[in-house]
This record gives sequence, C-alpha cells and structure tokens, in this order.
Amino acid sequence: MAINLVTKFLPYVDEIFTTESKKALLTNDDFDWTGAHTIKVHKVNTVPMNDYRRIGSSGSGLSTSRYGDLGAVGNTIEEFTLKKDRSFTFVIDKLDKDETGNVLARASALARQQREVIVPEVDSYTYGVMAEGAGTKVTDVTLTKDNIYDEIILGTEVLDNAEVPDVGRVLTVTPDVYRLMKKTPDLTLDCDITVEQKAKGVIAMVDGMDVIKIPKNRVPAKFGFMIAHPVATVAPTKLEDYKVHQDPPGISGELVEGRICYDAFILDNKKMAIYYHENKPAA
Repeated sequence: MAINLVTKFLPYVDEIFTTESKKALLTNDDFDWTGAHTIKVHKVNTVPMNDYRRIGSSGSGLSTSRYGDLGAVGNTIEEFTLKKDRSFTFVIDKLDKDETGNVLARASALARQQREVIVPEVDSYTYGVMAEGAGTKVTDVTLTKDNIYDEIILGTEVLDNAEVPDVGRVLTVTPDVYRLMKKTPDLTLDCDITVEQKAKGVIAMVDGMDVIKIPKNRVPAKFGFMIAHPVATVAPTKLEDYKVHQDPPGISGELVEGRICYDAFILDNKKMAIYYHENKPAA
C-alpha cells in the first residue's frame, strides 16, 4: 500500500525552495490556481487623463461629464498551463534509515532530492525563460572589468525609461562576472546588507539593487548578467505526488515516488522589467 505524503511534506518543499533557490527574488506569486496544472493572472487596465471642463459640454450622455469621457476599467484574466511535469523515484533501504524514524528518513531523502536535483533543474529552466523573454537583450558586448559597470548602468537606464520600480530590482550575475565587478575601481559593492537579505542569497548591493550570484550551470550559455524586477515573471511550482511504498516486491525498505510540476511565464505587459546581457566570447 502506498502512503501519500504530499500534505505532510508540502510546507517542507516550500521551505527548501525558499532557502536553496534564489528564483523567489526574481519572480512573484501573484496568481491563483484554477486547475491541477493551470494558473490565472489578473491584468487590470487603466484610463487616460482628461482636461477638466469647468463648463460641461453640450449634448447628453456620459461624454458630457466635466471630468471628461468616461472610460472603462476592466480586469483581464490571463491563463497559463504548466508544461513541465517531472517525476523521480528512489529506494530507502531499511539499513540506511535514520535512527530517529521513518518520517525523518523520508524528509531527509526529499530534502536531498530537492537540493541536489529539483531546485537546480527548476532554477535553470526559470532563468532560461527569463533570458529568452526579456524585454531587452544585449548580445554583442564582451564584458570586461573596464566596461562592466557602464553596461550595468545602461541596463538600469533602460528600466528607468520603462518606468520599472526602483525598489525590488535584482542584479543576477555569474561568479566570473562578479569577479570582474570586484576588479572594477568605478564600481562600489555595498556589502552592508541585512541578515534577511543574506538568508535569501543576496551578497551585496549595487545602485540600490540586490546582487545575487548564480552558478554558470544554472543559467544559459553566454550569460553575463540580468537585471529584473519580480513583477515580470510568475514561476509556479507544485508538488503533485510524494508516495512511499513499504517493502514492495524485491525491495527491503521503502520505494519513494514523487512528481513535481513547474513552469515560468513572462507577462507580456511587464517584459521590459527584464534586461538580459550576454557575455560575448572574446575574439
């Protein structure tokens, strides 16, 4: 008989993703589940400003208001279906169980699977989607210690002109690009960050942006840096199944089976909040 432990371990999964993955800094959870693999995102439109009329216009109807022509504010719902449906299975041998009991053995096994396999895969996929869907992409510049700061400032300028909020911007770099930043005399890294920021994976601040460092194997090839505001991307992750079969035929111990669904989506009206800069290989 299989024991389904989704409810028991779902909070644990969320905790692992919070501590082991940095994608929470770059994405938002402003969505609702509408089905097993479908989410909905609300998009609310605005109306233009009018010149106030001290004397109402002639005629009748709604257009005669002194406040101008009446506009309509609507709530558009955009639905996304998760495409990534992944699974895993492994055995916990009776001799390898934690002395503290079955629950901790299962939790440790799930934590290890999350940390070493699931989180890297989900992160890599999310960063790839963000790089591909970025509102601005720079592909023809080789980053050096002499130009890295200027290239970052150009990126912030693009976001400024797109009216992307200053608060919440995150600068994502690879270790080699971070090394270039450390060598740049014009760039001052503010390492006086809070304990909360450190817990989320922030290593410094530059021009008001949190700086996070991501291993090269989790980002697209030629990744240089990315400036992003979380308003642009939703990245739902859902643990579908986590089952344990006790002493199935041929196994002395527990057979564990798990299934996780995830995806990442760039909101079309927010894509300018992502600036992606490749690092062109030097000639």
